Amino acid sequence: MELSPTAYVILGMLGWRPMSGYEIKSIVDKSTRFFWAVSYGQIYPELRRLSKEGLIEGKASPQGGRKRNVYRLTPAGRKELRAWLRSAPQVYELRDEGLLKLFFAAATDGRSAPATLEAMRRGHERIVDQLQLVEAESPPVGFPSLILSHGIELHQWIAAWCERAGRALEDEAAARRRTA
Repeated sequence: MELSPTAYVILGMLGWRPMSGYEIKSIVDKSTRFFWAVSYGQIYPELRRLSKEGLIEGKASPQGGRKRNVYRLTPAGRKELRAWLRSAPQVYELRDEGLLKLFFAAATDGRSAPATLEAMRRGHERIVDQLQLVEAESPPVGFPSLILSHGIELHQWIAAWCERAGRALEDEAAARRRTA
């Protein structure tokens, strides 16, 4: 059986404790979305699929008059999660529109690059602020803490790189003006 990355996010979350689809999405929004996005539109179909495959079980647990199912891993689901965790990572994907725009900045004779770098820097600084807020509000422990520190340090580094790259572009432009 081939499972999607979203399925493994769900299995991993349910490996912590039983929870509803809404709870899974809420935790994703404060954790894995910074490095592995998952939408509501992906979660609920996967919950149905995983249930059909016998990897999770759902139990009706209405709350405040709202329909709600709470899911938990089955022994088969726990076995699948552990097998996936023991296997080598297969996917590394970095999608960054700012880098894509810089890659093609020659189409504007490089004029778009400084604004792109500045927007990227500000965006990564905002992510650092968000991650530090997560850290302050409910400091994770164990492996989630390790990933949080990775995110903070990575985005701090990218913001600093954007600043250095912007200065390098300014220096290049100044050198061209001097020799022109």
